[in-house]
Amino acid sequence: MTVLLGEDGVARCSWGNSTPDYAAYHDREWGCPLHGEAALYERLCLESFQSGLSWITILRKRENFRRAFEGFRPAKVARFGEAEVERLMQDASIVRNRAKILAAITNARAIATLDTPLDELLWSFAPAEHRRPETMADVPAITAESKAMAKDLKKRGFAFLGPTTCYALMQATGMVDDHVAGCFRAKRS
Repeated sequence: MTVLLGEDGVARCSWGNSTPDYAAYHDREWGCPLHGEAALYERLCLESFQSGLSWITILRKRENFRRAFEGFRPAKVARFGEAEVERLMQDASIVRNRAKILAAITNARAIATLDTPLDELLWSFAPAEHRRPETMADVPAITAESKAMAKDLKKRGFAFLGPTTCYALMQATGMVDDHVAGCFRAKRS
C-alpha cells in the first residue's frame, strides 16, 4: 500500500502527508462529491491551470484565483474581454499563462451555451463502478470515462481539458474515489 502515517498519526494516501496544505486538501476536499456550477467551473479552471505544474502551486494560489476570476461565476467570467485578460496577465498572484486564461474565459462562455446543467453533464461521466486502488501506482491517469468527458467537452467548445485533466477533475470532485486502500478516507467497500 502507498499509505503513510502523517506526523499526526493519520494514515493517508502518500501524497497527502507531503505538506500541511496537501494534508488539509486530502482530508477535507479531494474525492468528496462536489456539485454546483461555480464549484465545478472552479475545479475545471484550476485543473487546467495546473497542467504542467505542481498541484501545490495552484492550491496555494487558489484564493488569488478566486478573486481574479470573480469567484469563478461563469456568467461573470464569460464577459471578460481583452482588458481583463491583460489585467490577469499582470497579476503575479495567479499563474500568468495566456492560453490558460483564455481557456478559462472560453469555458465560461461554453457553459452559457450548454443544453444541460454543467453539474449534470460532468457527473454523467462518473463511472458506474470503480475499483479501489491498492497503491498509488494503481491510480490511472486516464480512463475511458475521462477520454469520453474530454471529447464531449471539446465538442461543446471547451478548451484545455484533455483526458488527464478530466480524470484529475473526476478525482478531485469525487466522481471517482482514488483514496488508496488503507487511507482513512477510503470508503469501505
